[in-house]
Amino acid sequence: MKLLMLRKVVILSCIYLCINTNAQETNAPKFGKGLFNLVGKDSTWSMKVGLRFQTLATSSWDVNNGLSNPESSFLIRRSRLKFDGFAYSPKLKYKVELGLSNRDQSGASQYTSNAPRYILDAVLKWNFAGNFVLWFGQTKLPGNRERVISSANMQQVDRSLLNSRFNIDRDIGIQLRHHFNLTETFIVKEIFSIAQGEGRNITTGNIGGHQYTTRLELLPFGNFAGKGDYKGSDLKFEQKPKLALGIAYDFNNDASKTRSNQGSYMLNDTGFYSTNISTLFIDAMYKHKGFSLMAEYANRTAEDALAKNSDGTLTGDEVQVGNGLNLQSGYLLSKTLEVSARYTNITLDKNITGKGAENQYTLGLSKYISGHQLKVQTDLSYTDIGFKTNKLLYRLQVDIHF
Repeated sequence: MKLLMLRKVVILSCIYLCINTNAQETNAPKFGKGLFNLVGKDSTWSMKVGLRFQTLATSSWDVNNGLSNPESSFLIRRSRLKFDGFAYSPKLKYKVELGLSNRDQSGASQYTSNAPRYILDAVLKWNFAGNFVLWFGQTKLPGNRERVISSANMQQVDRSLLNSRFNIDRDIGIQLRHHFNLTETFIVKEIFSIAQGEGRNITTGNIGGHQYTTRLELLPFGNFAGKGDYKGSDLKFEQKPKLALGIAYDFNNDASKTRSNQGSYMLNDTGFYSTNISTLFIDAMYKHKGFSLMAEYANRTAEDALAKNSDGTLTGDEVQVGNGLNLQSGYLLSKTLEVSARYTNITLDKNITGKGAENQYTLGLSKYISGHQLKVQTDLSYTDIGFKTNKLLYRLQVDIHF
């Protein structure tokens, strides 16, 4: 407890010192562009500091048991401190993002030295030649598009079931990124990543093999305005059609978790059960004059999905293998009001789970007071699992982003 309090004091003290000792160099940007910007006197470094949080209210019902007794909750869904800028040269950029809410820090275990998982991102980005950029540190892997879209820029209250079942989230390692033009408007982007394969904030080292991810993106009509291929909603009102197509493949060698580098460790009588896990993502983003459409497909397979002891007996753990499909669309009725709809299908291996397909239907409404920086979002979801279990979920969220 004392160590936790000390860490919080150190973080707050650093922020206080930055504000007070560099007040004469502080350039306060407009709302949504950071709390303040710092630039070194010799222009060899810069830092932008940002803060955001989401306040969420939910109510859920088991439809089979009636709608009279909902389960309700209120919580700070996310709360983040962000730091980014360059160091020594504008070609060497960095990003640090810290999670402050309980949900952000959850997952503490012996594998994280029993410490809260404060660090979301801590990555250096070195543009060492032309269009080549080398990333080094902990950050999001180049998996499905929906996961890479920041939680601050989502079209609905939260990401889909496809993302929660199949995403590969964050890990620590290196990424090589490059882009080039096939024609004046046709852009190709390539990413290759090698990661530890255990997820974020792991301190016990690499248990199995490493994780290899590659992603290819095609933008036949050029770049989206404001990096809109990785933002929900067409808030820029693209005057010409814009399309981004992506395919990613992830191979986790001797993975020891139930969802590749996510989920729980699969323990057995000799320590850990491990198997090769492969995940394929195919996705697309389309925007034009306030209309947006995002489509994603995910497929996960494992060499042997059932965890076993050394004598071949089952441990009870299993890799979540199967398919997912997510279709999401929205239309801006005005510059500040949007309706959206989403359909998600999750089909895990029934021979392993014993469960039927899971379908979720979501209707959403968003009020953008100041774009994604200040918005109120609400949605209603109906979920059926194997046509036997039916659930209803209502959510209301306020998002503010400094």
